[in-house]
Amino acid sequence: MKIVIVGTGYVGLTTAVMLAYIGHNVVGVDIDEKKIELLKKGKSPIHEAGVEELLASLKNNITFTTDLKSNVGDADIIMIAVGTPAKVNGEADTHYVEEAARTVAKGLINGRTYTVVVKSTVPIGTNRRVAHVIKKTLEERNVKSTVYVASNPEFLREGMALYDSFYPDRIVIGSEDPEAIEMLRRMYRPILEQTFDPPQAIPKRDGYSLPPLITTDPVSAEMIKYAANAFLALKISFINEIAGLCEKVDADVTEVARGIGLDTRIGLRFLNAGIGWGGSCFPKDTAALIAVGREYNYEMPIVEAARRVNQLQRERTVEKLQSVLKGVRGRTIAILGLSFKPGTDDVRESPAIDIIRLLIERGAHIRAHDPVAIENARKA
Repeated sequence: MKIVIVGTGYVGLTTAVMLAYIGHNVVGVDIDEKKIELLKKGKSPIHEAGVEELLASLKNNITFTTDLKSNVGDADIIMIAVGTPAKVNGEADTHYVEEAARTVAKGLINGRTYTVVVKSTVPIGTNRRVAHVIKKTLEERNVKSTVYVASNPEFLREGMALYDSFYPDRIVIGSEDPEAIEMLRRMYRPILEQTFDPPQAIPKRDGYSLPPLITTDPVSAEMIKYAANAFLALKISFINEIAGLCEKVDADVTEVARGIGLDTRIGLRFLNAGIGWGGSCFPKDTAALIAVGREYNYEMPIVEAARRVNQLQRERTVEKLQSVLKGVRGRTIAILGLSFKPGTDDVRESPAIDIIRLLIERGAHIRAHDPVAIENARKA
């Protein structure tokens, strides 16, 4: 299949590399000329394990360009993986998604059939809006193309995005068109059946079994993504709140986490107490979920509480330092690690950056180090 992927960030690029590796012809498109020039040279604009190694071996299967309109005409599948930044009120901004859909529709050819896939994390109802934008643009052009639209949310962990692309826990497809579901089933078949040779740079873990394919309606697919991220954020905030109480009563939170995590109903993952969550997903997606609830006059108090606990975790860290050091004014404090998590250069909503700002406000001098995120941190 020829697959065009709009957006070459964490989601778009890792998805493009995975699809090219399993045998598809992939075109990665981005409006950022500097990013495309890097990719044409085999250099990754993001720090993600295995991307550059695979790019070097996939030159015949993957190309990069800034020209979207000219590359979609002969495509089978077009995936939209552009950003959905948060608005001031917490809502996700779908402007880039809708603009990408409009540009895609301007390049479609009369009489052909296409499947357009929304890969970006988007608010409820975006699938319908994308379908409407494409239909309207085709009517304005007087072009009769058959376009099926599907939602295919990603569940990638930054730093492990390629691994999660090759060996997902599940694949979710939401569409009202059986034809779209079948096209994506064909596209993902090597992943669903694990018939490809695992990349040397991204080996399969022992015991990994075949991922289930979940087919549903578009609204449920959109909600699955938001609900998954909100639940993981809740789990982290919960153990951080328990950690605070453990300190008061002199309990060991690591033992508590292990004791509850071995319960198969709970699980050990995401029970590591720390300074809170950050990144491009949890903060934005929990805010967007609350905004969706507000739109439908439905309160989300548990999700709101998780966000409050997360912010307090940064402040508690600084308060502990002030208590131990009898004040931080004039003190030099080393911060080791600036990205929001290990294995990435992403500093968006990083707890470390927030803590640095709080310490500077209190008069501390900061010396910071990160092996991969230092340049991004300077821009934050």
